[in-house]
Amino acid sequence: MTDVLADAADGADAHCGSAGLTLAAAALGFFVLTLDTQVVTVAMPVIGTELNGGITSLQWVVSGYTLMLAALLLSAGSLSDRIGASRAFAVGLAAFTAASAACGVAPELGVLVAARFLQGAAGAVLLPASLALVRQAYPTAVARARAVAVWTSAGGAAMAAGPLVGGLLTTTLGWRAVFYVNLPIGLVGLLALIRSPRSLPRRAPFDLPGQLSATLALAAVTYAVIEGSVVATAVFCVAAAVFVIVERRSTQPMIPPRLVRLPAVAVPAATGLALNFAFYGAVFLLALYFEQVHGLSALETGLMFLPMTALITVVNLLAGRLGTRCGPRLPMALGQVVLLGGVCGLLALREDTPLVVQAAVLLPFGIGGGLAVPALTAVLLESVDAGRAGLAAGLLNAGRQFGGALGVALFGSLAAGGAVVAGLHMGAIVGAAVLVVTTTATVVLVRPRTTTDPSDTR
Repeated sequence: MTDVLADAADGADAHCGSAGLTLAAAALGFFVLTLDTQVVTVAMPVIGTELNGGITSLQWVVSGYTLMLAALLLSAGSLSDRIGASRAFAVGLAAFTAASAACGVAPELGVLVAARFLQGAAGAVLLPASLALVRQAYPTAVARARAVAVWTSAGGAAMAAGPLVGGLLTTTLGWRAVFYVNLPIGLVGLLALIRSPRSLPRRAPFDLPGQLSATLALAAVTYAVIEGSVVATAVFCVAAAVFVIVERRSTQPMIPPRLVRLPAVAVPAATGLALNFAFYGAVFLLALYFEQVHGLSALETGLMFLPMTALITVVNLLAGRLGTRCGPRLPMALGQVVLLGGVCGLLALREDTPLVVQAAVLLPFGIGGGLAVPALTAVLLESVDAGRAGLAAGLLNAGRQFGGALGVALFGSLAAGGAVVAGLHMGAIVGAAVLVVTTTATVVLVRPRTTTDPSDTR
């Protein structure tokens, strides 16, 4: 009996140890993925100067990454299930680390943009696999909730520290260091994964025609916005039409049409896109505004963004409490209104605007985004059955990433020719208009806790 109890205790200890390593690997993967989006933005003006690139080239450095992340997230979860979460995570993290190294040694902007596309594709494989690993390692609800909180906090820490880390690395070691910093993190994550249990692959549908047409449509519309191409616009229209036809006819569609017709799914997805559109479009031009118009260093620019990103992490926690008391629709709408105030505040920025005013304009971005994103996620997840939660979350995250890519593309295009302040003002008007639409839709249309029919696949 003693031997049996000892063996059981050893097994429990081994499980706790392997679960802890799995969580560490997953959290590091999410951390490096989030950190990359922040550190690169701060380094953009320096990259443009050293590699002789204008705003258009810099747009592709940012949008190329988020575009691939958005397009491939639509079916990356299915890929993770098909080959096993641990294998998908290892492939994604290894590819992301290798692509980061390629970014760091890029001799010209064309090579850097290509490497960023690879980073985004790897990140799309990495992100859903990291959360699947947490689900696998912690089968009980209480332990899993704590593990997910750790996983989420890794992203929050990266979001808060990213601007400062990016500014510090760029100022002291050069812009290439913002990519090299991913290498040790990626290697540690892979080492932690070695002792984690292997995930078993399972049958999962993969909508290849839908994925290809979606990727082509998203890439074409982004290219059309950045380059002003009529041909790309036509390609987008054709690819989007093909995607709709494919999804309507497929027995296992990537995005079931009935799902996106539900207001409690469509409105949060559209709101996530709108929030990232306004947020990342503004942040892209604000980095140029701080460094090119006001002559701040990359480190000083990182410090300018720090209060905003720190607020996002803090307000995320407060949003959860507010949602528990009042329901998620209130913080979802309130967050959009606050962010709308920040977007309108961009109209006050001029070449001679004092730094204290510039810093104040950024605060509503952190508060509004911090309030709205957890709430819209809750609205969406409450409105679908458990079997559709992963699909709905993938749709939301893909929409958010594409919103960021489109925001950078449009805001940057409006500032073409070096008119950064004018671009900020025009971008603010467009971003405000989009947020007015989604805020109105939130108030009028969202009715949480209306679940889908779990038997409906179309």
